[in-house]
Amino acid sequence: MAAAVNAWTYVDGKWLDGNPPLMGPMTLATWLGSVIFDGARAFEGTVPDLDLHCQRAVTSAARMNMSAPLSGGELVEICREGIARFPAGTPLYIKPLMWAEEGWIYPDPESTRFAVNIFESPLPEPTGSSCCVSMFRRPAPDQAPTDAKSACLYPNQGRALREANQRGFDNAVVLDPIGNIAEFATSNLFMAKDGVVHTPVANGTFLNGLTRQRVIQLLRDAGEQVVERAISVADLHDADEIWSTGNHAKVVPMTQFEEQPLQAGPLFTKARNLYWDFAHSSA
Repeated sequence: MAAAVNAWTYVDGKWLDGNPPLMGPMTLATWLGSVIFDGARAFEGTVPDLDLHCQRAVTSAARMNMSAPLSGGELVEICREGIARFPAGTPLYIKPLMWAEEGWIYPDPESTRFAVNIFESPLPEPTGSSCCVSMFRRPAPDQAPTDAKSACLYPNQGRALREANQRGFDNAVVLDPIGNIAEFATSNLFMAKDGVVHTPVANGTFLNGLTRQRVIQLLRDAGEQVVERAISVADLHDADEIWSTGNHAKVVPMTQFEEQPLQAGPLFTKARNLYWDFAHSSA
């Protein structure tokens, strides 16, 4: 992602324009990766599930042996203050961060700092993307802090995405350690077959995304069958529809899996429309 020009960052009680420096060479997070973040979205006058994203940031910090300097509710208020610095309706990415300044290998919880970075970022259009299976896999819970939205998990996802891009695809399908589908490199994965929605069961190897949870709830409330289960690569090859849910793009379709063309079908369309209706109703 290109450096954001239209951005504000809250740190140490002040809003700073742009991309201010936050960490030094002796900051534990700089050299040993003790940093978490979360992501929320403001678009079309809505900020869906902002409270859940802020609370997850607090929870992620605790799971990385940090101690959040503020509550999820206090983080929400700072985020809303930052959103108000932009013209109404500006599409924004809202990114709370927490990191450890001190420690030895693992963080000293009392050294935890935080910032909120908000920048202009248009939502991708739901025109369709291509994807392929990656050689890189998600780690098991005993191999990495998979229960937190930790920055240290993303370099491997980046390897998967770069591999896919080099092969001519837009995104990567990442497997779990035993070879089942986990997610996309950038988001959670859904598929539909014969009128039923399927998504990989949250088995601890990937983040159970907030947009994922919301879409499952909305579809079930609307009378659709959603099955959380182990999904194989063969299942994806047999799918009628495949789509993605995540904070950056929300709900977008896949129109090619490996060499197989796909359509943005009725269940994807229903999922996206339900999410948009929810977002506007919660504004």
